[in-house]
Amino acid sequence: MSAMDIFSRQTTARPNRVAGLVGELNERVQRYKTYRRTLDELDSLSDRELMDLGLSRSMIRAIAYRAAYDG
Repeated sequence: MSAMDIFSRQTTARPNRVAGLVGELNERVQRYKTYRRTLDELDSLSDRELMDLGLSRSMIRAIAYRAAYDG
């Protein structure tokens, strides 16, 4: 293996690694936005509206988490 082969592998691997990290960061940000949006929407409902959905206020965080991270 020549020095040129080693150099070309390192230079092509680095952008792929950076792209992977950027993609992972973007996915985490999107999941967090989904969590916050779901949390905010459910939190804005009245207790009566939550009851109509079969939910209690204490369940909101768990539901928002499942919506963002388990789905």
